[in-house]
Amino acid sequence: MGAATPTPLARNGLMARVFITGSADGLGRLAAQTLLDDRHEVVVNVRNSDRVEAVGDLVDRGAAVVVGDLADLEQTRSIARDVNRLGRIDAVIHNAGVYTGPQVLPVNIVAPYLLTALIDQPQRLVYLSSSDHYNGRAMLDGVDWSGQTAGSYSDSKLFVTTLAAAVARLWPDVFSNAVDPGWVPTKMGGPRAPDDLRLGHVTQEWLATSDDPEARTSGGYWHHQRRTEPHSAVRDPQFQDQLLDALARYTGTRIN
Repeated sequence: MGAATPTPLARNGLMARVFITGSADGLGRLAAQTLLDDRHEVVVNVRNSDRVEAVGDLVDRGAAVVVGDLADLEQTRSIARDVNRLGRIDAVIHNAGVYTGPQVLPVNIVAPYLLTALIDQPQRLVYLSSSDHYNGRAMLDGVDWSGQTAGSYSDSKLFVTTLAAAVARLWPDVFSNAVDPGWVPTKMGGPRAPDDLRLGHVTQEWLATSDDPEARTSGGYWHHQRRTEPHSAVRDPQFQDQLLDALARYTGTRIN
């Protein structure tokens, strides 16, 4: 299932066109609001048609909406097709995330991989990681990408951080980065999360649109606009290639 505005979005001067997954609430919605405030063009994503109403205010402000469940391979493919029909995307913020349950790996790593492979290559890619990725295991044997069994959140964030680094290596003309938004008070983080909510999304927006020389770099792991060092496996080209090969085999789609 997928839905999008029927005609390509018009370009607007030097403003960027940014696609954000998981935009109905949390950090994705906040990023969309801020980018619209800054007069960028925004494409938001919601899981199903019942969720379109949740982004109605964003659509009223000019955002386009693409419908599809990132836990489903075919719907993820449909999302990519609908995004491509809208015209060239300047940046993708892979924001959508699941903390527990069988959808953890499909949403947190399989969908970002597949969208990266299928959306016409943008100038910038931003992948949502977590400090929990340090607890991830750099092991791919027996990983259930399909979500038939519950996946490890820490593993999924290690994998997506590695994906960001792998894309930076394979696509030198693209700025590809991973972001730890911190433990912020969203639906996932809970009301008692101690970090600043604004800081939870400002780095994504900055990496997606800023002309700041630091933002126009690639292969970084960022926390609150500061580059930090990720898990050692993230920088390992062999592990990067093993991860890409495993995801290519599962999805039947390879990043070229």
